[in-house]
Amino acid sequence: MVSLSVLDLVTVREGGSVGDALHDAAALAQTAEAAGYKRFWVAEHHAMEGVAGGAVSVVLAHIGQATRAIRIGSGGIMLPNHNPFVIAEQFGTLDALFPGRIDLGLGRAPGADARFGQALRKDLSRAAEYFPQDVMELRALLTGEPELPIRATPGYGAQVEMWMLGSSLFGAQLAAMLGMPYAFASHFAPDHLDQALDMYRKQFRPSAWLDKPYVMAAINVIAAEDDEEAALLGTSMDQSFVALRSGTPGRLRPPVPGYRQTLPPSQLAMLEHMRQVSAIGGPEKVRADLARFVERTGADEIIVSGATYDPAMRRRSLELTAKAVA
Repeated sequence: MVSLSVLDLVTVREGGSVGDALHDAAALAQTAEAAGYKRFWVAEHHAMEGVAGGAVSVVLAHIGQATRAIRIGSGGIMLPNHNPFVIAEQFGTLDALFPGRIDLGLGRAPGADARFGQALRKDLSRAAEYFPQDVMELRALLTGEPELPIRATPGYGAQVEMWMLGSSLFGAQLAAMLGMPYAFASHFAPDHLDQALDMYRKQFRPSAWLDKPYVMAAINVIAAEDDEEAALLGTSMDQSFVALRSGTPGRLRPPVPGYRQTLPPSQLAMLEHMRQVSAIGGPEKVRADLARFVERTGADEIIVSGATYDPAMRRRSLELTAKAVA
């Protein structure tokens, strides 16, 4: 089995607080480190009551203080929301605090709806058009190749591992062109998975930072003692996605027995389509599902996503998953 990593949204539960979510994220990272996971990534989302990871670099400083060796990073920073110079300073600071441990995954989507652009005083659609140039500028600010008229301090010379994220073909093409490792968000956008990975590998150009293609693929994983328990735990995640797609996102809700049977056919079909890249069950089922996913994608690394209402169950899920594929 390939290396395993973790993607966390810093989920806020019903009845819990943002402080609780940040505490739980640190505890989850400690569990991932102890279980042998390679990386712990935090995703950038905004203006969502149930997600507390918007200030990614600040959250990563918190995670870094709670851990000792596991790589930590962004999965990802949505670069159109930001100035490349500011991100270079932030991740240069993280590298200075936690040398040799920092990943910088970059995405093009805003991570929020149109109101967020207004709050930023920014045209995010136009900013997204400059995404390739901004990625190259950010890389130059960190590496000095090419040398720019101004240096970011901290930032210049930081040993930050840069990644391209994607849920469509655009990111695959850009990652290939720039010679960057590529992570595909198949845990929520499975439709272009196979085509994107094929395109990335075929079009890849070696760079000073990467000599051959390197693929990470994301999958929803909830492992429990048996299939029935895992299915019940997974209904919290199901409720969150249905609420998001229905325009009523909120905090993570407790599990509901038989939840999928309560959904109308259209919502059930939507949910099952989106959740098709998942491994939810007891250890044997999770092992088999992950093995099929690795065989399908040929991924060099798998990053597991997912959420449970009880944070202890998510920690247990990581432990069971690691043991299942050992």
